[in-house]
Amino acid sequence: MLNKIILASKSNVRKEILDQNKIPNKVEPSNVDEDIVKESLLKEGATPENISKNLAELKANKISMKNPKELVLGADSVIDINGEMLSKPKNREQALENLEKLNGKSHFLISSVCISSNGSMIWNYTDKAKLTMKKMLNEELKLYLSKIPDKLLYSYNVYQIEGEGKHLFSKIEGDQNTIMGLPVNKIKEYLNNHK
Repeated sequence: MLNKIILASKSNVRKEILDQNKIPNKVEPSNVDEDIVKESLLKEGATPENISKNLAELKANKISMKNPKELVLGADSVIDINGEMLSKPKNREQALENLEKLNGKSHFLISSVCISSNGSMIWNYTDKAKLTMKKMLNEELKLYLSKIPDKLLYSYNVYQIEGEGKHLFSKIEGDQNTIMGLPVNKIKEYLNNHK
């Protein structure tokens, strides 16, 4: 039996991945202001991967301080296109701009996870997947966006690989769980070895 963990995220997809993998969990969102952290890290010259790692750790540590005896899992995912980080869109115009940047190109989706205890990180892992988007007409991008409800659009950047988003890509290299935001196999490995 795996230890129960606290998921420091309000992502339904991450919760579903833990549930499907029979990892006992409860949800306690960290409510970290990601935009402020990202802005600060970008000013310091941080790479998208560094930003993903930092945010995962920050989320886990914040909730871990409130629950010192429990294992807390923080997670963060970012899109890296040629070293530039694409942020989640705040409106449909930004969503279209993001798709236009990705259109016909390859990018990396980076997912970082961190487990904290007593307010400090005790384990972390980062994985990357490479996705190549088909070359699409602007009308096709707009049609795709018209099918995506606001809640999903603003939560998952501009594509959900487990939903409509998979039709955008000509090639996907990497773990589907990483693309969905939680490289769960490595988390299970860690939890199994640290009972």
